[in-house]
Amino acid sequence: MMKKVISLVFGLLIGLAVWAQGTADTSASAKDSVSIGSHTEFSATKSADNVTKAQGDSAYMRNDYASAIQIYESLLKKGEAAEVYYNLGNSYYKADDIAKAILNYERALLLQPGNADIRANLEIARSKTIDKVVSVPDIFFVAWVKSLTNCLSVDAWAKLGIVFFILLLISFSLFFFSKQIIWKKSGFIAGILFLVFTVLSNIFASEQKSELLDRNDAIVLSPSVTVRSTPSESGTGLFVLHEGHKIEIKDNSMREWKEIRLEDGKVGWIPASAIEVI
Repeated sequence: MMKKVISLVFGLLIGLAVWAQGTADTSASAKDSVSIGSHTEFSATKSADNVTKAQGDSAYMRNDYASAIQIYESLLKKGEAAEVYYNLGNSYYKADDIAKAILNYERALLLQPGNADIRANLEIARSKTIDKVVSVPDIFFVAWVKSLTNCLSVDAWAKLGIVFFILLLISFSLFFFSKQIIWKKSGFIAGILFLVFTVLSNIFASEQKSELLDRNDAIVLSPSVTVRSTPSESGTGLFVLHEGHKIEIKDNSMREWKEIRLEDGKVGWIPASAIEVI
């Protein structure tokens, strides 16, 4: 009986480790950074040619933001990278295109939710927008879980889960094979803790992965747009949104119109051409 229990536990743990490794492959992690002007700029990424990236940095330093934007956007066609989105957001901000700056800061934050520089610049850009919506606050526990989940990226949580899994195996080895009672107790207690940490790390990685894949949030890019009661221009106008506002797409089934929800709970329909998905 004991052998069956041990086999079941180890089988479950191996499955968790394999799943975590698969989750870790869903996004690229960010590397070094270099200071350019008044913003923190990231260094070249694996997906971009160093010379081309250097040209984008050089254009930014020369205040040629249009060229920098073109270069960074061409790099993103080769693959997503938080550092390039961040640089692109800085370039749009300097070019006074606040909506596009917010859009690219949000995309960078999806890939690196724990990056303080991205979050700080995003808040600065948001302060320039017209709409000031007070969001419905989450209860303490929900807010705490969201904050904990967003402190690391999907890669970081998945790798942390693997580390906890290895420590869990070591703890179980102490429990099953040690002859001294104190080591058995220590191994058992540590094993329980590392089991909990392994499961939580994989849950948080799963949440981050879902956000990356689903992408139900969008940014208003039109200078102003009327949100209507029905998916038609003849629908009753409910309220007006301005560029840079973040919204949640509630119904994505129609091509020309999207049903949206605001932070304060308001809902309505908006033309798809007025927004861009994060």
